[in-house]
Amino acid sequence: MKNPLETLIIPGGILLLGFLSALLLPAPQFGLEVSKQIQAQLHLQDLNQLYTIVFCLWFLILGTIEYFVIRFIWRRWSKA
Repeated sequence: MKNPLETLIIPGGILLLGFLSALLLPAPQFGLEVSKQIQAQLHLQDLNQLYTIVFCLWFLILGTIEYFVIRFIWRRWSKA
């Protein structure tokens, strides 16, 4: 039987693991030339906006990967 709160637990787990990833893994950094090119392509005002987007995406992606890996391990070996 599925947990009725699973629709809330999944996004919460992803965000929590993303925040924990912020402590463990550094976000990617670009060189100045690459940053300026990306800034121009995305029509951003300054590099702070670019790195805000990069950090948010990086931590959400890491949190999602970690969540699904942990969920896979839990479901695979906890029923034994």
